[in-house]
Amino acid sequence: MCSPSATLTVWAGSWLAGRSAPDDVLDALRAWSPQHSVAAGDPVTGGRTGLPWPSAEPLEAGTGIMMLLKVIREAMAEPGAQLRLVLPVPGDARGLPVGTEFATAAMDAEEGVIAGVPGGEGVALVPQWTDEEALQWTVFHTAVPVPTPDMSLGEAEYTMREAVREAAEALMRLHTTAVGDGDDDPREMIEAELADCSRHIYPDSAPLRARRILDSADHVAAILTVAQQTAPSSPSSASAVQAQETLLRPLWNALRAARLAAVNAAAGSR
Repeated sequence: MCSPSATLTVWAGSWLAGRSAPDDVLDALRAWSPQHSVAAGDPVTGGRTGLPWPSAEPLEAGTGIMMLLKVIREAMAEPGAQLRLVLPVPGDARGLPVGTEFATAAMDAEEGVIAGVPGGEGVALVPQWTDEEALQWTVFHTAVPVPTPDMSLGEAEYTMREAVREAAEALMRLHTTAVGDGDDDPREMIEAELADCSRHIYPDSAPLRARRILDSADHVAAILTVAQQTAPSSPSSASAVQAQETLLRPLWNALRAARLAAVNAAAGSR
């Protein structure tokens, strides 16, 4: 699982469908952090939800997650409501309501969750690490954009199969020109990255194809992360740095698109 927001989206979707218990969501989020707190992102949201603003005191174990579920359940009560993951990066703000505080926070975090009826009002949530073991979720009342269609799961699965091959080729190209002692084995580094991802599991209700896509995406992300770590690091090699970015950026973009398709499909499979 790529992020706390992806975990929340998939597991909350399963819970809303009656296929997972609240404790299942709690356990999945605790794999990211033992402590979750919740705060309002603005005074209006604070007034509507009763959440603290502008900052949250640490909540007792589990309380923060249960508040997240309450906020999501209320936002998803209307017919036609959707629960969606966003993974924005500079230059790609798809899924964000333009000019909102949520959009700014989600862009900074490069992740977030939106719940509500597209074209209407809803809530959005953004996680932020407050220290190594504490995750704070900020809640915003916001307009819910009409989403652009995600790629199909078939297209996403094919894209990730191709991306695994292309990422491995990129790693080989960058590793052979890396500056340094070269003692680290890229294969062991990739395995370590994948072991970290494996702590985060999916609900059984998630479509099998979506789970395959997410597993492949984690594999691609592990390869790309290692490729960046073993890439040329000479300060004088500005062209090499640019070449690295040009080589890897399309793969990161494809990775995000596939993850969005898989997570949003899993969250909507009721």
